[in-house]
Amino acid sequence: MTGFWLPEPVDRQTEAGWRRWVQTRHSFVPARSLSRSEVALLSPAEQEDYLLHRDVTNSNLPLQETPMSKAASRVMRSRLWLGALKARPSTRRGLIMNGGGCQGKTETACEVAAAFEEEWRARHHNQNPETVAGTRDLHIPVAYVQTPVTAKPKSTCKAILDFYGADHKGLDLPGLIRAVRRHVHAHGTRAILLDDITRLKLHRRDDQDVFDMLKGFMDMNATLVLIGVDVPGSGLLQGAVLDPETNDWIMPSSRNGITSGQGAETQHLRRFTMVELGPFPDEAPQDKEAFLSHLKGIEDHICLLDAVPGMLTTGGMPKYLRDRTGGVVGLLECLIEDAIELAIDSGHEKLTVELMDQVAISVEGLPGRDASAGEIPELPPQPSDSSKPKRSRNRVYDDKGPRSSENQPAAADTPGQQAG
Repeated sequence: MTGFWLPEPVDRQTEAGWRRWVQTRHSFVPARSLSRSEVALLSPAEQEDYLLHRDVTNSNLPLQETPMSKAASRVMRSRLWLGALKARPSTRRGLIMNGGGCQGKTETACEVAAAFEEEWRARHHNQNPETVAGTRDLHIPVAYVQTPVTAKPKSTCKAILDFYGADHKGLDLPGLIRAVRRHVHAHGTRAILLDDITRLKLHRRDDQDVFDMLKGFMDMNATLVLIGVDVPGSGLLQGAVLDPETNDWIMPSSRNGITSGQGAETQHLRRFTMVELGPFPDEAPQDKEAFLSHLKGIEDHICLLDAVPGMLTTGGMPKYLRDRTGGVVGLLECLIEDAIELAIDSGHEKLTVELMDQVAISVEGLPGRDASAGEIPELPPQPSDSSKPKRSRNRVYDDKGPRSSENQPAAADTPGQQAG
């Protein structure tokens, strides 16, 4: 048995937190899957270390790529690089990542942006390629900002400035937008991710402010990525029209809309490409194969002492999981994680339909979700007797099954500290 490092929780809404996440997001080494007999051969201390490592592994199942996220990632990756390499001081085409709640929009966009940042830094030796001799501005290729709940344009600008650690006291909206522009330029930012953008409440008094804010952001030499639920229905694109040739949403030159969608003037308008992240479809045979592949990826990383091959992918389990979650990746994750807890707590460490029937998918308590912005998805019909039991984490295993231990597993005192 060897020690391991606990994943370190970080706040991606600051430059330091985002940078830390980019550097460490793939650093956690999961526990090996051991059988009961293999665990019984370990000493009590080693068992506790392994069970802690196993718990951390089951709580941090890796992000699985889906056909939907793969297609969205390809478009976003292309858009970021096209914008970053453009030398002319022209408006960059933006990107909208649209979809329902719990569809993986945020993690998909952040993963693409993190990979872009790593490659961009490597190409330019970790320096801003537009730096001015004699200056020492911190290079920040990507800015990630979560739109505040019940946000307005001014609070959204302040959230961006908070990411940079900039002072914004006493600034009105035009001043806030100018401050954002200064920091984006000074730090060589190539991409700005605005998450949960549909939290912006479009009341009549604020409509012009929202429009002015979006125009101001798109005039910067950075690609604007908007992430939200039902962006077309939110009003953010009010007056915009869909270009049938490019499939871009063209923002109007004024709040009154576009006077003409043809001709050279459209080259100067602000354009957004929209990509959709939805649930797994269930129509064609390839759709079912894609869902099975996704389940197999999850199954390969689950650590349970009685786990067997095909636990999630054979028999009636795939259809059951599809029916319980509607093919929504976030709901699938919630169900499987809670089922793992129940399986360990009961001592029968295997995922079955009968066990999952006892687990309720709870979305009301999801952290950081704003129900009024559509971020909480509707649940498919659930088993009527579902309950979410609590789990005891203090167990030591021998060949006869679980027994209580007097001491809890030796957890790290601080996040990121070595355990084991």
